[in-house]
Parts: sequence; structure tokens; C-alpha cells
Amino acid sequence: MPQRRHAARAALSGAAAAALISLATPAWASSTVPLHSAHRGSVAADFQQQCADTRFADRPADHDGWHFVLPGGPSVGGFESLTLTFDNGSGTVNVTVPDATDAYPDALYPAGNNGRVIHAYLFTPAGWTLVDGSATISGQGARFNLSHTCAGQPTPESPTPTPTSPESPSPTPTSPESPTPTPTTPESPSPTPTVPESPTPTAPESPVPSDGTGGGGGDDGDLPVTGAAVTTMAVVGVGLIGGGVALVTLRRRRDRITFTS
Repeated sequence: MPQRRHAARAALSGAAAAALISLATPAWASSTVPLHSAHRGSVAADFQQQCADTRFADRPADHDGWHFVLPGGPSVGGFESLTLTFDNGSGTVNVTVPDATDAYPDALYPAGNNGRVIHAYLFTPAGWTLVDGSATISGQGARFNLSHTCAGQPTPESPTPTPTSPESPSPTPTSPESPTPTPTTPESPSPTPTVPESPTPTAPESPVPSDGTGGGGGDDGDLPVTGAAVTTMAVVGVGLIGGGVALVTLRRRRDRITFTS
């Protein structure tokens, strides 16, 4: 009988332990939860600032500090890893926490004395945008949150001078000059044509009476002949006088005619 009692107690204890293990195992199975949808697209400078967080003490001045938290009770467990996607302005960058390459400083921290790792920290170059993320946790949860940030100051980049091959100096374009007017010699005024003056008529000279010698000597030359002009003028004068007499005679005859009835 004692042996049977011991065997029964052992079987009962094993069954109880198995029941407890079967009940606890689903609660601590790993799962993946997403980043809170309201925290997607966040920029550190625009989020809640808590630069006094002691975990940000080692943050470089040109880096943003990010603090993520896993809400919920013991059934949620704690962070095992995080996968975060950032936009650096020229593309997307995937960052894993913890990162074996240590490309970006990061850390996972437990909360209190219960040993649950529910805090995650990450430093990225200033100005990056948190696009999305997911976390693997040791329990079952709904999501994880971005708790607060500490924005850094981006370091201005000096422009890298591009070596240029010496180029031949380009000719400076010159504006077309106005043609310089050619000085023209003032033209001499065209001579005004002069109307030839009509010769002043001169009265015919009276014939010089001959000295009776019958002609001049060879040295004196011949005198101009004026007899034809005088004769013509005399004939015209006589005709005019005759015409006038005839007109007067006709007029007198007309005055003498009388009419009788």
C-alpha cells in the first residue's frame, strides 16, 4: 500500500506539472507585432522631445535618438528584436535592433526588477523619417509604440569641388556695334543757272555822211549797213497812217447816211 500511494502521488504531480507547462507555453510563445500606425511617418524633431532621458546621454549631436516601448503585462513578454524602416531623404534604410554590425548605436533594456525587456533605443543620423517597423516579442501583444525622441542637428555637408579640365576661354559675346557714320564732305551748292540777260536793244545809229571820197581806206574797215532797217520802219509807218485815214473816212460816210420812210 505505501508503494501504491507514492506512485499515485508521483503521477498526480507529473500531471499537474504537465498541465501547468501546457498552460504557460502558449503565453510565452514568440510573436511579431507592428509599430503603432499613428507613429508611422514620424520625424524626431516633430515628436515628443525628452532629451533628458539618461539613455540619450551618449547620443552624438548630429544624430536623432529614438525610444520605443512595448506596452502590456507579463503575458506580452518583452522585445527580442526590432526591424525598423527609415527614409534618409534619398531612399529607405532598414535597421535591426540589436544590430550585429553596430552601424547605428542601439540597445535593449529591461524594465524594473522583473527582467522584461520592454525598452529599445536607437540613434540615427538627424533628419531621418520613421516609415514603419515591426518587433518580435516573447509573448502575445497587439503593437509597440514610439515613446519619445531627442532631435539632433544635421551636419551641413561641404560641397565637393568637381575637378574641371581647363577650358579655353569662351569669347565674350559683344553686342553688335552701331556702324560709325562716315563723315560726308558737305557738297558744294549746285550753281544756280543764270538766265542769260537779254541784250539791251540799242537805237540804230544814224548813218555817218560820207566824206565824198567814195569809200574808206583798207585800214578803216567797212561801216554797218543800216539802210534796210530804216526803210522797213518807214514803210510800216506809212501803212499805219494810211489805215488810220481809211478808218476815219469810213466812219464819216456812215454818219452821213440818213434813212427816209
